[in-house]
Amino acid sequence: MTDGELARDVQRREPSERRSAVHRVAWWAVALFVSLALPAAGQDASSQIKTQIERLQQSLKDKPVSDSNLANLDSMIRDSLKAASEALSAGRLYVSLEKLGEGTDLLGGARIVADKSETVKSSLPAFEAEWRKVSLDLTARDREAAERNWNNSPVAIRALSEAAQGKTLPLLEGGRGFATSTQPKDGLFYLGEAQGEAEFAKFCAALNLPQKAPPFPLRSLLPELRNLQEKTNTAFQPPRSIELHPRFIALNGTLKLAQELDAAKFYAGSLYQYLEALRHYGLLDAVPLDAAQQSALQEAVAGQQKKLKASRRDDSIAQLFLERAESQVSHADASTPSSDDWRSAQVIVDQVLPAYFAAMKPASPIRQASSKTIDITLVRWPYT
Repeated sequence: MTDGELARDVQRREPSERRSAVHRVAWWAVALFVSLALPAAGQDASSQIKTQIERLQQSLKDKPVSDSNLANLDSMIRDSLKAASEALSAGRLYVSLEKLGEGTDLLGGARIVADKSETVKSSLPAFEAEWRKVSLDLTARDREAAERNWNNSPVAIRALSEAAQGKTLPLLEGGRGFATSTQPKDGLFYLGEAQGEAEFAKFCAALNLPQKAPPFPLRSLLPELRNLQEKTNTAFQPPRSIELHPRFIALNGTLKLAQELDAAKFYAGSLYQYLEALRHYGLLDAVPLDAAQQSALQEAVAGQQKKLKASRRDDSIAQLFLERAESQVSHADASTPSSDDWRSAQVIVDQVLPAYFAAMKPASPIRQASSKTIDITLVRWPYT
């Protein structure tokens, strides 16, 4: 994979999918990200996020992305950080965090390519030296993440942190895979991504957002994940598998991450990614909305918000997706929602939220595996 191919791979992704797809952050910025991950004393979560956004915007201002092989990446990062700032101003804290994650990883990916490509070039030993540094750091961070106490944090913050942490080691191995199968410098982007995911996980864990409501009853979602995977496999048939290929890529990547998080007992992250996978699956069949349906959807979103505000339980993961739906049908910059925006919001209301409330119930028995086998071709590695 050349630098140009890598840039095109990043550019082709929908903005709403880049967060469950490829997250890029660089080893070059360890010192910077450590400072960003540590909140100022006494700051609340909104202030911490605002400070983080502004620091990254300043970093981009001081050192714009100028690599011709990463065309348009500078504007993509600026757009993500701008969207994060607008979401925060609109009171959509969780959407703001998701957008902050997008901007953070893309910036880091650009930096590591710019800073380390000349050092690594075609030298596999040079790449391996960088890989070992990151591996030692990420292994320690993975142990730290497994021991975090989440008793006083909203489950959505835990979910965002666990989802980010769950990507680190697979992405680390993915970087090595690209380095050995193509050329050494091709693995750098993924090393930066892995390091950045760990830093973002730590940042989320450090947010000052106390949760006093009773916690959501987290559990394994293995039965639901297996069922959704079976339905996805069945749906992956021409011509739809060809026409909706990017959607299937996002769906399978999200399901893969959800299953890995569930196996690691990162159940908040697993729930978050299961619901995101369900959103992708729902979009396979979602149809455009007419004006009357759009108006009805806006009323439905508002009604769901009232229900959540009246809840006495920690429903922050549902709030995360409802904020997403709100942001899709009512853009902070007053621009017109796209057809995909309307369809996504409809899927959230009709399918994602019911699945969230169903996840509160005990798990259904896992069905015995069929003796029949099926060959599935994975389309990208990892989470893309």
